[in-house]
Amino acid sequence: MTTVGIIQPNFIPWRGYFDFIRDVDVFVFLDDVQYTTRDWRNRNRIRTRDGASRWLTVPVRASRSDLIRDVEIDSSTSDWCATHARILKENYRASPFLDEALAMLEETYARHHRLADLDVDLCQRVMARLKISTPTVRSSELGASGAKDERLIDLTRRLGGTRYLSGPSAKGYIQPELWDAAGIDLAYKTYPDYPIYAQIAEPFDPHVSIIDLLIMVGDKAADLLGDQPGEGSRRPGTRRAGQPI
Repeated sequence: MTTVGIIQPNFIPWRGYFDFIRDVDVFVFLDDVQYTTRDWRNRNRIRTRDGASRWLTVPVRASRSDLIRDVEIDSSTSDWCATHARILKENYRASPFLDEALAMLEETYARHHRLADLDVDLCQRVMARLKISTPTVRSSELGASGAKDERLIDLTRRLGGTRYLSGPSAKGYIQPELWDAAGIDLAYKTYPDYPIYAQIAEPFDPHVSIIDLLIMVGDKAADLLGDQPGEGSRRPGTRRAGQPI
């Protein structure tokens, strides 16, 4: 059984995004669908020293008619890379792995002019840090057709998938009968209560960007994704609170 997962590329997403990738045999970055503003595509939250959170945002030139793959980063009005570095240094200056995380971010930021390219590259770099070896592909490389469920079914078929793992937020609108007709098993991801680690302030927030985990624990981050599911023992189920995927 080959399990396929498909999610839009997000900017340094939360821990559950990477746990989802680890749960599938092939992961698709859904980059040829409509861009959504004020969403996870170009921003995410970090912890602050006062126990709150703050957004790191990538400025973009985009409208709601644009596809994710075509959205350009807008560096014309601010040095957003330097702003991200300043915010991280202000809040995490005593954290042991800040320099490593900053180096990864700054190197990746400098390479890209399109948001999807940045998001995918960052995700793949974080996957390597988390020892996740799941193959990835961008939907724009596969030439799928249709909309909504039909498009996802086409993508799954093109990758030889016999099982589709959905994010839990899709349970309200996905059409199981279409998947049954296609002969593809449909399951929903359950996000566990991930292990707690020391953050820069209390109370603990499990839903911030993965960059928080990397800054705080470094290479031990791979051990804090929860239990590794075995082949054939994926974790379908209901949704828990967190960043929706």
